[in-house]
This record gives sequence, C-alpha cells and structure tokens, in this order.
Amino acid sequence: MSEYILEMKDIVKEFPGVKALKGVQLQVRPGTVHTLMGENGAGKSTLMKCLIGIYRATSGEIWFDGNKVDFTSPTQALRAGISMIHVDIMDGLYVNKIAGSIELLRTIRAKTNAHLHVHLMTESP
Repeated sequence: MSEYILEMKDIVKEFPGVKALKGVQLQVRPGTVHTLMGENGAGKSTLMKCLIGIYRATSGEIWFDGNKVDFTSPTQALRAGISMIHVDIMDGLYVNKIAGSIELLRTIRAKTNAHLHVHLMTESP
C-alpha cells in the first residue's frame, strides 16, 4: 500500500497550440490538507480538472487510494470520493480563515461522503 492517498505522476495536458501542464507531480498523504496556489494561468485548475474528469490528461497517471484511475466525469470522481470546490463557481467568495475552510469541507463531506476535497485559490480578496 502506498503512503499517498493521491498521486498524480508526470501529468501533461495539451490544448491546440498550448502545453498547459508539463510533467506535473502531486502527492497527497492521508490526513493532510493541501492548497494549490499560483498566478493565473499557472495550471492549477487544469490539473484539478484532469483529476476529476472534466479534462483528460494527454499523458501521465493518476492513482487514488491505491488504484490507478482515469475519471471521465466529475460524477465518477465524486462516487470514488473526490470533489472539487471551483473558484469560478464560488463567484468571488473566498474562505479566508482556516476554521471557515474546515467547516466548509466538513459540510461538503457530510453531504457528499467524499473524502478528498480540492480547494483552489487564485488570489486574495
């Protein structure tokens, strides 16, 4: 059994004329909290959209809970236990306090039974 609940290995995502992700690595241990942060256009949302099945990675592997996965829809990812909080859906709502973020994740987990949530922030309010 791997020490990681999630591993994204050598993820590449290409769009016509653009290589959005170039060999990205992400490893998440159980019981840890991670936030992807970076400038606009850095590839945060693209990487997470590859994880939850909105986009298909051009190449690379995704492992979740010891199994290689290739989700083809967010519903499939949710059924496996992965959800994502989209910044654009939040429409300008930013969770600034750790306690607020934890409570938000607890609420989502209670409603979805998901056990891996990804929160992307592109800027401070």
